[in-house]
Formats: sequence, C-alpha cells, structure tokens
Amino acid sequence: MRRFLILLPFLVMSCTSPQPDPEPGVRSRTFGTLPDGREATIYQIESPTGMVMEVTNYGGIITRLTAPNRDGIYEDVVLGYDNFGAYLEETPYFGAIIGRYGNRIADGEFELDGETYSLAKNNGENHLHGGIQGFDKVLWEAEPFSVENEHGLILRYESPDGEEGYPGNLSVTVTYTLTADNRVIFSYQATTDKATPVNLTQHSYFNLAGPSSESILDHELMLAADHFTPVDEGLIPTGEIRPVEGTPFDFTEPTPIGARIDQDDEQIVNGLGYDHNWVLSGLSSDMRLAARVHEPTSGRIMEVMTEEPGIQFYSGNFLDGTLTGKYGAVYEHRSGFCLETQHFPDSPNQPAFPSTILRPGETYQTRTVYAFSTDADS
Repeated sequence: MRRFLILLPFLVMSCTSPQPDPEPGVRSRTFGTLPDGREATIYQIESPTGMVMEVTNYGGIITRLTAPNRDGIYEDVVLGYDNFGAYLEETPYFGAIIGRYGNRIADGEFELDGETYSLAKNNGENHLHGGIQGFDKVLWEAEPFSVENEHGLILRYESPDGEEGYPGNLSVTVTYTLTADNRVIFSYQATTDKATPVNLTQHSYFNLAGPSSESILDHELMLAADHFTPVDEGLIPTGEIRPVEGTPFDFTEPTPIGARIDQDDEQIVNGLGYDHNWVLSGLSSDMRLAARVHEPTSGRIMEVMTEEPGIQFYSGNFLDGTLTGKYGAVYEHRSGFCLETQHFPDSPNQPAFPSTILRPGETYQTRTVYAFSTDADS
C-alpha cells in the first residue's frame, strides 16, 4: 500500500434528542427510514473524558459533537438537525463526508488520459462536492469499534463506475476515531480499477460558542498558510497561487474572523466573504498544524492537523436564516464555519496544482485530526 499524496417522500423517523451520556464506547439506534425502505442508523460514540460524537451512516454525517468550555462544561459545537427527515432535504452538507471530489470542478468537466468526462452540474455550470448524489447522500456500511481508550466507526462505500459521471469503481473506507484526549481522527482510504479524481473531506460546520450562538465572527482564526488560491465569480480557482500578506486573507497570526470579512476586496466580493482554499505550509505528506480556532467567550480551542496540501475556510456566507436546526436554533448568516482539508479545487483542470488522480494499483490514503482543548489548559 502506498500513500497517494502528490505535489422527498413519506418518512418514518425516530426521536434523536440528546440522551443521557453513557459509559465510554459505541452505541447505536435507528435514526430514520429512507424512501426505499432502508434504515439509517445513528452511532453514539463517547470518549473516557465525556466527549460525545454522534454519526449516522447516511452520508457519514456528524450530527452531534460535544467539547468542553474552560469550566469543563460540554456543549454541542456542530450545526445540524435533530431529525432524519431534515437531512434528506436540500441542506448545505452539514457534517457530511464529501466525495468523490470535495469542492468545485469547472464546467462539470475534465479530461483524463485523452478522454473527456462530463459530471453532474449542481452548482450553476459547475460540479460541487461530488454532484447531485455525492457521498453525503448515500447509505454507508458501518462497523463500530473500540480499542483500549479509542472508539469509533468504520464507514465503507462502493461507488460504481459512472456514478455522477466519474470513471472507475471506487472502493472507499472512512474511519472516524474519538480518542481519550479529545481528538477526532478522520482516516480516508480508496482504491480504483480505473483512473479517476479523488478528493475526500469532511464538511462539519462549527460554532465553538455553543448551540445558542448566532455568529462566528468573534472566533479567532489562525491558518498556517502564506498563500491562497484566488477564485473567479463562480468560485473556480484562476490558477494563481497568491501571497496572503497585505490582504484580508492573512491569518498567519490569530485574527477575528469578522475583522476584515466585509472589506472592499475583489476576492471577498467573489466569495461573499471567505470561501477559499489556503495553500498550507510544509510538505503535504507530513501531518502538521493547518488551523487553530479560539472562541474567547467559552475558551474553546479547535486545532486542525492534516496531511493534505490545502484547507478550505468557509465562513457560512450562504446561511441566511431559512434553516432551523438542533435545539430550535435558526442558522443565521455566518453562524457556522467550515475547515475542509483537501487538495485544491478544480485540480483535474489545473495542471500546476497537486494531482488528485488515483490510478489502479495505487491507494489514496490521508488523515485529518480535529483536536479540542481550552485556553484554561495552557
């Protein structure tokens, strides 16, 4: 094995209100029924410290993730819904596995080995997050596990040749691990029988202030990146790799997300805020710090480590108050942020970007870690 890293209808639903937290380990319950009669399951994973993660095998969606504040109080820090039916409606990818290709591919088209492939167009004229039925909308095989003080879920999916326009039968395994030191580890692996682009990521929306907060603009963000990839009005990279210095995209030092989010800057206008890929420093084959977020009211800190070359920071610009989520919270403009570790957007059409092409005999393999702590720990 080698590392592949190169520079709806009537539903029957069950109640999913948070239950009293159990002993460490993994428990499951029915989450709801798909229109074709298959049942989705939700898995409740708890660490020895009391951190809880709930994941459904529908889309690999993280529906709940608790983290302590500086007083040791655990609260849910991810956006989402408290019922299965809402996830079957059109949602902004809350908590889901994204694939085959995270982010956008221009004009829903790419050329590979002399053949042109046409993908589903689900973002204007472009292809986004795997298409109309990406990995966020399929039922994965799920296998819970417990090893010493680590508990988690192994998710498997066989993506058939031609699904959403992609070539090759792709075998995918994604493992979620919750550790005793409040880390969530995402391990991705895939093989194919025909050359195909692969760019998997996780699309949780975070608000470290807790479920009652309406804004993420006071969160202090650091990104370990000296460059980013500018985009056009359709959020497709121009091909340029631009320094962040002297721009609203400079998060090399901790900066409130809202400090420069409304500046008169062409890239801010194109993204309606931040919706861009940052080029991470260091070798993409190494696990290294990509981002650090501190929420000053709660004291919560989230660090993101990854082996990927890029990270998409999205500031929840398309949330508009029309979605009501868990605990009755209305998701207003910029009430959640995403940090999606990834290869760069539109790489199949950008020869200068790190390749995302997986070929037979190779294994796509990459890891990302979300580590939670508080400012009281330092």
